[in-house]
Amino acid sequence: MNDKFFDLKKDKQDRMINAALKVFAQNGYRHASTDDIVREASISKGLLFHYFGSKLGTYTFMYEYSVRYMTLELKTAVDVKETDPFEILKQVEQARLQVMKGYPYMQQFLTRAVSEDVGEALAAVAKLKEDFAETNAKIRARMDFSGLPSGVDGDCLIQMLEFTRQGLENESVRMASPRPDTLYREIIYRIDMLRTLTLRQ
Repeated sequence: MNDKFFDLKKDKQDRMINAALKVFAQNGYRHASTDDIVREASISKGLLFHYFGSKLGTYTFMYEYSVRYMTLELKTAVDVKETDPFEILKQVEQARLQVMKGYPYMQQFLTRAVSEDVGEALAAVAKLKEDFAETNAKIRARMDFSGLPSGVDGDCLIQMLEFTRQGLENESVRMASPRPDTLYREIIYRIDMLRTLTLRQ
């Protein structure tokens, strides 16, 4: 991580981080512009390059920061002894809620990064991407689908909820002022609804 960046005041750090996350999340690495980042953060391009060196350096820092921050929140929110898939999903959403309160575009940035196709960006974060995928895989592996009715595929169920969550998240961040608590309630409502419908069979 960039130690000198963390010497800045926290509000300035967050302003720069949120600006970069927003631009990369909305445009992807290829079409993201450092001009847009500095405009969003209300800083000079010289200051951005002083701390991150380049567009690639900015992207790499943001990805590492996001993975570390999100991983910490997941470890805090998700009970390692929980096996109920619906409860685990709700705990994951609790972690995402906490993240979104400080960094509204972080989850969308991480989601967008999964489908990133620019070679230099992929290479720069390859190891971090593997580590984060492993963190999520370990959470997924604890889900016990044995209580689901016959014919209900647990993996398909989770995938369906993930697509729904991403749609709600995309709708939320398109708003001028994303509302994490509203998004959280909408996602939890759908998790509970699907649990009720599934277990009613």
